Amino acid sequence: MARPAKLRCVARLPSIGAFRPVGIPVAALEGVSLTHEELESVRLRDLEGLEQEACAERMRISRPTFHRILDSARKKLADALINGKAIQIEGGNFELAQRRFKCDDDGHEWNVPFEVRAQKLPVSCPVCSSDNIQPTPLPPFGPGRRCGRRFRGGRR
Repeated sequence: MARPAKLRCVARLPSIGAFRPVGIPVAALEGVSLTHEELESVRLRDLEGLEQEACAERMRISRPTFHRILDSARKKLADALINGKAIQIEGGNFELAQRRFKCDDDGHEWNVPFEVRAQKLPVSCPVCSSDNIQPTPLPPFGPGRRCGRRFRGGRR
């Protein structure tokens, strides 16, 4: 039995969840699905210009794993750009770098970093010590974002 995949640390969710070529009817579009960790790898390496070692450290994964994720993302992006396919950003095996928790007793909210959550989830409120705490929902999708698959065609 294979061991479970390690969660990848993603700084934030993108404000846009899909891109499509102009002039091609939606019904005729094929699409590629880019995971959130693939998008994060492209952001760190290509947009921020960090070295692979630094990118891997930020995502809390090994450098070879980072390279595989980045290579997969670049192939999908090239396929979409060259062949006129839609890009859907969805899913993956990730956790946000910061996650908010809320105490249902006193309403206190606080951030718990990825490193702390990876070791142990909080069990009580840091203010009142109540164990009646809940993670706050992930931020809502921004303008133009939808949950789930929107485009026809196979995934790659």
